[in-house]
Amino acid sequence: MRRNNADRWFWGIWGAAILATAALAWAQRTPLPPSVDRRGVPDWELDNEMPKDVFTFVRIRYGSYNGRGGKWATDYPDADLNLAYRLQEMTSLKVHPEGKVLELTDPELFDYPFAYMAEPGDLWFSDDEVKALRKWLLNGGFLMVDDFWGGDEYDNFAWEMKRVFPKREPRELPIEHPIFHAVFDLKEKPQLPSINQALNGMDYEWRPGPDDGSQVHYKAITDDKDRIMVMICHNTDLGDGWEREGENQYYFRNYSEPKAYPMGINIIFHAMTH
Repeated sequence: MRRNNADRWFWGIWGAAILATAALAWAQRTPLPPSVDRRGVPDWELDNEMPKDVFTFVRIRYGSYNGRGGKWATDYPDADLNLAYRLQEMTSLKVHPEGKVLELTDPELFDYPFAYMAEPGDLWFSDDEVKALRKWLLNGGFLMVDDFWGGDEYDNFAWEMKRVFPKREPRELPIEHPIFHAVFDLKEKPQLPSINQALNGMDYEWRPGPDDGSQVHYKAITDDKDRIMVMICHNTDLGDGWEREGENQYYFRNYSEPKAYPMGINIIFHAMTH
């Protein structure tokens, strides 16, 4: 699955089109309706001539969560469907309308360069998952990790990633990093609370300890060529901004619209062009 120069040229062409159309489309959007049928998200047809020449949003399903399954599906499927629709609506990127759910050990994962993982704060990887994730990432994969809060959850995830890459440390990305400006020129690192926290006047989800969740972090684990392999979105919940956009006008205008979608689209664009 490692992308060659032709792949990068192709995504570079798409990138120019994305940059040319995103601002116009962004100015014309309205909140999506609450979930019905296709979770309230409009459908669209794929190009019959190039049905596989599309971006597919892949979500990772994991079962090893301290004996509690299901957290892999936080905000699913609304977040995935809404983000796919916004990508299709606001940019020239061709996007699969359904997305995909895969396990780390599924060989099909190597057909896709991007994957998303939600609420990884208490998970642990099996040995097979460690090996599969390492292989996929080193062969060009990009993993976006989102929606976990506080020091304890971060430390657990960092410990598990040490099993994947014992000698690679996550590093904080400064706001000057290109990922914050790939399509939308962000002036600050976006922090999103869940909709319930936001409607109660909170900008973050509090956790006990020195890292109480108030300071947002965007960290990266990179390969030997400084390509981002793992994008760690900590003390923020971008997925809730995608999932819950149609439920409350205040949340949409203050969190989904200016923060969740611009950051998500920037991350995907960066992943597909680097």
